[in-house]
Amino acid sequence: SIFTAERVEGWGQVNQWDGVKCSGFLNKSGLHEQSQMQYVGLNTPDKEYYVGIDTKSIMHPQTILCYEMNGEPLPMNQGAPLRLIIPVKYGIKNLKRIGSISFSDQRPRDYWAELGYDYYSGL
Repeated sequence: SIFTAERVEGWGQVNQWDGVKCSGFLNKSGLHEQSQMQYVGLNTPDKEYYVGIDTKSIMHPQTILCYEMNGEPLPMNQGAPLRLIIPVKYGIKNLKRIGSISFSDQRPRDYWAELGYDYYSGL
């Protein structure tokens, strides 16, 4: 489980996210060789939202492919059936509703970086 606290305009909420470690999923899925590349690109099914993340952050032990929130199946408005939770990055990197995952040694496109935000957006 990963717990996050969200604070927006004076109110706060703590969420419990559950899923599988992204590193474990990649290794058990036969994607070990691909996970040696420098970057990972993730897209929503409609390809309208996309993030690029350094592979070191994807392989971080706290990064999960999430399918539950607060002990319940992940709701649609939170990215059901599967979303990324990556605590070492800002929330803009927590892609909701994963449609595809790709690997590259070149930086993949990133929605917010194209709007001028830091590509890595992390801690």
